[in-house]
Amino acid sequence: MSTENEGTAVPPAPSAPPVPVDAPAASAHQASDAGASPQAPQHTSVGGQDPELVHAGAAPAYASAEGQPHGGAGGPEGAWPPPQPPQAPGTPSYADGGAGGAGPTGVWGEGYQQPAPKPKSGRGGLVAAILVAALVAGGLGGGLGYTLAKNNDNGSSTTLSASDSGGSVKRDAGTVAGVVQRALPSTVTIEAESTSGEGGTGTGFVFDKQGHIVTNNHVVADAVDGGKLTATFPNGKKYNAEVVGHAQGYDVAVIKLKNAPGDLNPLTLGNSDQVAVGDSTIAIGAPFGLSNTVTTGIISAKNRPVASSDGSGSNASYMSALQTDASINPGNSGGPLLDAHGNVIGINSAIQSTSGGGLGGTSQSGSIGLGFAIPINQAKYVAQQLIQTGKPVYAKIGASVSLEDSSGGAKITTEGAGGSAPVEAGGPAAKAGLKPGDVITKLDDHVIDSGPTLIGEIWTHKPGDKVKITYERDGQTHTVDLTLGSRTGDS
Repeated sequence: MSTENEGTAVPPAPSAPPVPVDAPAASAHQASDAGASPQAPQHTSVGGQDPELVHAGAAPAYASAEGQPHGGAGGPEGAWPPPQPPQAPGTPSYADGGAGGAGPTGVWGEGYQQPAPKPKSGRGGLVAAILVAALVAGGLGGGLGYTLAKNNDNGSSTTLSASDSGGSVKRDAGTVAGVVQRALPSTVTIEAESTSGEGGTGTGFVFDKQGHIVTNNHVVADAVDGGKLTATFPNGKKYNAEVVGHAQGYDVAVIKLKNAPGDLNPLTLGNSDQVAVGDSTIAIGAPFGLSNTVTTGIISAKNRPVASSDGSGSNASYMSALQTDASINPGNSGGPLLDAHGNVIGINSAIQSTSGGGLGGTSQSGSIGLGFAIPINQAKYVAQQLIQTGKPVYAKIGASVSLEDSSGGAKITTEGAGGSAPVEAGGPAAKAGLKPGDVITKLDDHVIDSGPTLIGEIWTHKPGDKVKITYERDGQTHTVDLTLGSRTGDS
């Protein structure tokens, strides 16, 4: 679930972190859309009930490494979030794992052939004989040197030796190794399998002592309707699990371990609002099925508008993401992004990757240093809602906006999704005086350059929050206060 937009090709960001979605011209932050066929204008209800169309252009992807694409929990036609078109080359991908938890076929040297031996010659034999003699002499000299050193050792040696072996050395709490020693035992590798046997691998982390595990929606999507779900800890203990609730739009899900152990240690949740660009990051996951992998980096940017998709035509997810250069690959989805103290500041969800094939000649690409995580402040709220009710709750303004690429803002459409009104009667937008054709350019202090950017920014808030909307109408700029409404469920 990326340059800036993971579900769609990432738009340019001339003046602020938010980047337009589905930009026709590629920017330094976006994946190339060259060769993509033109798309019809698209729009969707912003946090509303029945969005209609999908992103124009190619969709960035989740970092998932599965044999079959995740289907997601898509709603009926016209449901929110809108369906995504097939993923185009060069777009971001989900970060969840490979089919059945295995790494890509032939990853290690597939197709390699041993070079044919060169014919021997008399000169080559002579050289080999000389080398053998040299090695024998070297060994002899080394043996003599050791013997002399031993005979001269009268207890006055100044050689120092470590008192402990590497496995028992205690790592300082402030080091990466120290953080990982505490955090790794509370992460799990998740394997999800549908009733038809399709599935993939991702990551999750312990949320509470009751056995709830937080991960991405696209990691567990295959197991939602009667599939099989397991979670394996680094110590090898494996547990069956069930989906408690999942949120397609947020790309957050909660599962619960069956017969959970009593010694679970939930990871400490940080404050993603206080994260600063340049802060150190630690990512834990199962890239290409390699469980318990740790990578490090920094926070590269904040508030990146990311619309992610697995490229299978399922619904998109929207986030105002934390961007990191910590290596995130297929299989990292759902894993924790930690700060230097071991606090969870995000859930690794999506990557921007090149269009080339991945390891072993597979179609999946690896990390190029552009990873995206759902801020933990948002994920925590969503997870708590899922545990309490099993359903997600979304903030909304009650208006349909265009999903076409535009650096000018989010335009309220003249027609709503599925023939509904573009501005919901009696809804938040209507009460604030917004009308079809208005172009929203800011939400509070955040620049809005496209419809997906607006959606992601709205979803960082809770229903009932008051926000300030800046919009343009007939060449004039206006600002109004708006109280966000709510919608329950994904469809």
